[in-house]
Amino acid sequence: MTAQSARPAPLWRSLLYVPANAERFVAKAGERGADVVILDVEDSIPPDRKEEARAALPGSIATVAKAGTVEVMVRINRPWRLAIADLEAAVIPGLDALCLPKVDSADHIRAIDEVVGELEAERGLPAGHVRYAALVETAKGVHEARAIAKASPRVAAITLGGEDMAADLGLPEPDPAVLDPYDALVRLAAREAGIIPLGYPGSIAEFTDLDAFRRGAEQGRRNGSEGGMGIHPAQIPVLNAAFTPSEEEIAHAEGLLAAFKDALAQGKGAVAYKGKMIDKPIVDRAERIVAVASRLKR
Repeated sequence: MTAQSARPAPLWRSLLYVPANAERFVAKAGERGADVVILDVEDSIPPDRKEEARAALPGSIATVAKAGTVEVMVRINRPWRLAIADLEAAVIPGLDALCLPKVDSADHIRAIDEVVGELEAERGLPAGHVRYAALVETAKGVHEARAIAKASPRVAAITLGGEDMAADLGLPEPDPAVLDPYDALVRLAAREAGIIPLGYPGSIAEFTDLDAFRRGAEQGRRNGSEGGMGIHPAQIPVLNAAFTPSEEEIAHAEGLLAAFKDALAQGKGAVAYKGKMIDKPIVDRAERIVAVASRLKR
C-alpha cells in the first residue's frame, strides 16, 4: 500500500512510449509485454500534429485496452492550453493513468487534479481512478520533488526525466555521473511519500546497444527504482528482466522468511540464515521481493 492511498501500488516495471497517432505501432503496443503503454501526445508529436494525435486518443486507448494485460497511460503536454485539451480527450473509459511532463510544483499537480476529477464525474469513471506518473525534468522540479510526490493521492510514481533535465542544466548530454545526485533526490522523495520511484542511469533513447541499456536498467534497480520507461519494444524485455526478482532472489527471500517465522515461534530474539543475522530491514526487503513475485504470478 502507498502512504497516500488505500489502493495497492501498481506494478510498473516497464512503460512503453508509443505516439498516439501511429496506428501501426498502437495496434501492436499491447502485445509487447510492457506493464504500461504510454500513448504520447507530447514530445513524439510535432506541433502541427498535436490535434491529430489528440483526436486519435479514443481509438488508441480502446485498442491498447483490448489487450487486457496492460495499463493505458497518456502523456499530455505541459503548456496549459494544450494540457487542458489533452485531458478532455484522454480522461475517458479505458484510461488508467496520466504521464505528466515537466512537473515543477505541487500546485501544478493540484490544478490537474481539479480538471481530472471533473472529467471523471462527467464520464462515469470512479472518483480517483486515474493515477499519475510525474516527470521531474527541471531544476525547479527537483527542488520541489518532495512536495510533488505528496501533492495528490493520484500520484503513483515519480521519475527524473534525464534528457530534459540535461537540457535544463545546460549539459551536452544526459551524463549519469552528473544526473545521479538529482535522480537520488527524486527517488528519496518517492520513498518518503510511499510512491514508486522509476528510472535508471543513461538515456531512454539507447535501444541499439541493449547491453548498455541492460546495465543501466540493472543499476536502476540497485539504486532503488522499481521500473523504467522505454521508447522501443526491444527495451521492454530488458526492463522486465531488470526489475523482476530472479528465481534465486525469490527462493532466498522465502527461505529467510520461513527461518524468521520459525525463530519467532520458538521465542528467539535473533536468528541467523545462511550465515547472516536477520533483522527487520532484511525481513522487510524479503517481504517486498515475495510480494512482488506473488503479484506477478497472479
